[in-house]
Amino acid sequence: MEALKKLEEVQRMVSFVTSSGLASDDPDSDGFLAHFLLFLVQTSGMLDMEKRCHLISEHLSKISPAFLEEARVCINAEGAHPHIWLRGQLPPLDLGPPPEDSQQNPAMCPILQLHPDNKRDIFPLRTNEKDMAMIGLDSMLRANSTLEDFCRSYFMFHGMDVNEPQTLFRFLPVLSFTESYIYQLDSFNEEILCSLMECRSLEKGPDFVDDTYRDEGNERLSNNILDAFKTDPLRPLVVLLEHHGLLTDGLRTEVSSGTEYWALERKLCHALISKKEIPIEDVMRAIHLKSFDYRVLNLLLYQLREQPVNDLHMEFLSISEFLVEVSDDLYDYEDDVVENSFNILRMFVRLYGASMAPSMLAKCISEAEEKYERLLKALDPELSLKYTRRCEEATKEGGKVSGHKLGTWNMPPVIADEEAYRSHILKLKSNDSARLD
Repeated sequence: MEALKKLEEVQRMVSFVTSSGLASDDPDSDGFLAHFLLFLVQTSGMLDMEKRCHLISEHLSKISPAFLEEARVCINAEGAHPHIWLRGQLPPLDLGPPPEDSQQNPAMCPILQLHPDNKRDIFPLRTNEKDMAMIGLDSMLRANSTLEDFCRSYFMFHGMDVNEPQTLFRFLPVLSFTESYIYQLDSFNEEILCSLMECRSLEKGPDFVDDTYRDEGNERLSNNILDAFKTDPLRPLVVLLEHHGLLTDGLRTEVSSGTEYWALERKLCHALISKKEIPIEDVMRAIHLKSFDYRVLNLLLYQLREQPVNDLHMEFLSISEFLVEVSDDLYDYEDDVVENSFNILRMFVRLYGASMAPSMLAKCISEAEEKYERLLKALDPELSLKYTRRCEEATKEGGKVSGHKLGTWNMPPVIADEEAYRSHILKLKSNDSARLD
């Protein structure tokens, strides 16, 4: 009966809002306003209506979305649990405390649990969804192959067996959500990079994400894509990790590396299509930052297992990630030219010219391989053998010819005139499409 009474009160207030001319076309907004007015008219100590209005008027300008987000985290600090929302009509995932037996068995680590039967929190009032970490199904699907590779390549550095389902699924919700959220933002960034080719005459540079840029021929970019990169796109993820006690200084640094990488990618790709000079420091910084998501996942796994970070392992994996990224760039070179994506060979062609770029990149690879060999020998012999075998598997599964330690590097033919090549490929695709029609 109490719940029904409250529902009637809200409905009466919604009717009052409508009759007073304050209603909008958004039911959620009207509902929020109704709840807010109900709160104001309730008895609150000795404060009369005039005093309440004065307090709201005095402090309202200080209340921002960021302030409300921190307030939400504060009230949820004990007892309550924030929600991760999936796009669509799915209920939130309620992240709860570790299972009881995790305290009894040292091998069990604190995990994030789902509580689908918690009816009380299924559909809470959502006041500012754009400030929450949200993911779509498409991003989860795209992130799946990276997650598989991470589990098969990195679990061994934690003494974990990826073939044990209990071990895998214990940490999968957190790892999957994190990687999917990063993939979602990365896809937004890709949309922006593609739009750059449509606006080559724009002189504002890579930090174009504002209303002026939107008005100058970028209707293809939705508001949520542009808004995501106006400030700190990964901040909602940071807030979520911090709330669950998973955020460390190292994790915060690696997460911020993602924002830096996307900004560098936009800057460098904008410079390429605008035929401007690019600094080698930015290129090398970008290629080292490119695997930031693997380092985020790895540091998260240390936190989830409540284990200290192994600096040797992190250093070794970092140089391995660099070599894998270079190998991927060589394999995807033509596609990256067409799509205007960051690619180290593209950058070297601009820096050193078409004839010198392959040899300069080969020198860079050789230096990295020397460091890789040195660090590989410093690993535990069994771990070293396992990782080498895993690299061989990954190379065969990926169908790549190039790779470190696993064969010769295959340098693709250099594209000296990217614009002409891009136009040629797009014309071929258009002709193929016309024939199919």
